[in-house]
Amino acid sequence: MKKNLIVIFLLLATATRAQIHEIGVFAGGANFIGDVGKTTYVDPEGFSFGILYKWNKSPRHAYRFSYTQGNVYGNDLASDVASRVRRGYSFKNTIKEISIGLEFNFFDFNLHDPEQKITPYAYSGIAYTIYDGLFFVGGTPRSNASHGTPSLPMVVGVKSNITPNLIIGAEIGVRYTLADNIDGSFPTNENLQNLIFGNTASNDWYTFSGFTLTYTFGQKPCYCRN
Repeated sequence: MKKNLIVIFLLLATATRAQIHEIGVFAGGANFIGDVGKTTYVDPEGFSFGILYKWNKSPRHAYRFSYTQGNVYGNDLASDVASRVRRGYSFKNTIKEISIGLEFNFFDFNLHDPEQKITPYAYSGIAYTIYDGLFFVGGTPRSNASHGTPSLPMVVGVKSNITPNLIIGAEIGVRYTLADNIDGSFPTNENLQNLIFGNTASNDWYTFSGFTLTYTFGQKPCYCRN
């Protein structure tokens, strides 16, 4: 049994060394879609930044882990919905997201091919979003506590290797959350239920859009079948 465990450990260690890894940064904008402010899905207003790591298992797919943080805003006066303009609410919140999932390349993206490559890609998985739970009193937003919610990231982008070890990408990612109080429209505290407003059947969304820059490292993998 002990010998078998040693063999398994050595095989896993060898497989890990044989992969191509990426580590890098994200920078761009963030915007919110909910019951306060504009309803445009991609309209970056607040600054966002993050770090990411990818473990490329083949030229077509990679496991991806990221931490992203950004500021989101909502202002009813900037909306094209007349009822929101009349209401005149506004808010600011900070989104902190941890995400893990699978990135799929539409074209082969072999990191050890010396030629320059470019490919569209898509990413999805599961995320956990941390934010301040808000509520409105007399039209003024207030925070009662830090909240967290599972969320679903849906990201599309395009990337290219600009040097043998640097990859630049541009992406847009929409997140669907299981929360409805990022903008203060649905406070979860039982004592604040009389302050609920907006569409209670629709949860909050937010978007991160911007650029990634990653550095690749690791031994050349074998993508062959044998």
